[in-house]
Amino acid sequence: MVNLEWYRTFKEIYENGTLTKASVALYASQPGVSVHLNALEAYVGKKLFERTSRKMIPTEDGKFLYEYIIESLNKLEIAEQHFKKTTQEKNPSLNIGMCSEMFQLIIEPEIPNLNFDLVARFGAHTDLIKDLNNGILDLVITPNKQNEKRSLVEYLPFSKERIVLIAGNKTNTDDIQSLINANQFDELEEELLKNVWYSSSNEMEHFRRFWFENFNKKPAFKPNYILPNITSIIRCLNNGKGLALVPDFLCQEEIRRNEIELVWNGKVKTENTLYFASRTDLKYKKELDTIQNIFKSKMKSMS
Repeated sequence: MVNLEWYRTFKEIYENGTLTKASVALYASQPGVSVHLNALEAYVGKKLFERTSRKMIPTEDGKFLYEYIIESLNKLEIAEQHFKKTTQEKNPSLNIGMCSEMFQLIIEPEIPNLNFDLVARFGAHTDLIKDLNNGILDLVITPNKQNEKRSLVEYLPFSKERIVLIAGNKTNTDDIQSLINANQFDELEEELLKNVWYSSSNEMEHFRRFWFENFNKKPAFKPNYILPNITSIIRCLNNGKGLALVPDFLCQEEIRRNEIELVWNGKVKTENTLYFASRTDLKYKKELDTIQNIFKSKMKSMS
């Protein structure tokens, strides 16, 4: 008889692309993930993935199986979440999603003071909103508002983030500042291109938008270093050389300590509205208010 966990493992491999990422998502070991996949392939008698050195590529049989089971698996995950909520009345639990940097800066210091359980998930905003719609998450912090008919998700704006140009404090920015002060933006673009650039995979949209709004063109270059997140960028620039475009509130403390330099806010404000995206059928309103108030208070103090 087929084991349900084999299907769940197959789903995570399919959606994450590698055994390593799937094992992280499942809180399991990579050998354990491999055992589940091998057992499922033996059970169905078909090869479900082509193994390459970098990625697990689904076969046509794998694609067919995924489309056949995904709706049922999602329904089981929703049922599992609701079951947990109804059996833990004495200890409410809130499931939230956001970028890892925001969690570390805003929520992580407050966790010892919470009087309820908290489950945090990180990932792309589109994936987090999908989990919110499916009832897996209760709250998502996102700059992307989706307008969907008949959705149980509501969006509440609470703050803004501004994309700014920063530099490691060992970067010579004299020529850059002179060109900014003289409003010589064509020359400024050329000068900026002479530097080493950092970015992160989930911030490339902000990078391109800042460039277009300030130079009226798409950036004609790729950053030298594309790192996992903004925290990594700031650590690399800390007492070093290079430039990056990051949300202002994530680097204020390092700027205050003179570990990095705020170079330019841009001639045009590149801003994103931040939203609380939450379910209208959420049971634990009090706990939701607690998290939202933490965000409002800290974002206000940073503005």
